[in-house]
Amino acid sequence: MSNPTTVSSSTRKLTPAMIDTLRSLTEGQKIRLTQTVRVGRRLWTTTVNGTFRGLNYLATGVTTDRVPEDDVIVPVLHFTKENGELSSIAVDENSKVEKV
Repeated sequence: MSNPTTVSSSTRKLTPAMIDTLRSLTEGQKIRLTQTVRVGRRLWTTTVNGTFRGLNYLATGVTTDRVPEDDVIVPVLHFTKENGELSSIAVDENSKVEKV
């Protein structure tokens, strides 16, 4: 799995600290992920520990031939949970990634 040299999101701005953390991760490194999800007026926060596997992008867009600016590009962090389950999260402004 590759790690991009630049980290950005076309939909939300990531903080410079988050970008530095994501760029500094190495395969096999222990991490703690905290994500907050909002649905309506409710917020849910969850934290999980795991082992970093890689970082790449999910590029989505409409299925018709349109301009590239219509594409949505999201950084995706891949990791292995402590129970061995392979997992991935889309990193956004509500994500927190820490080295442990």
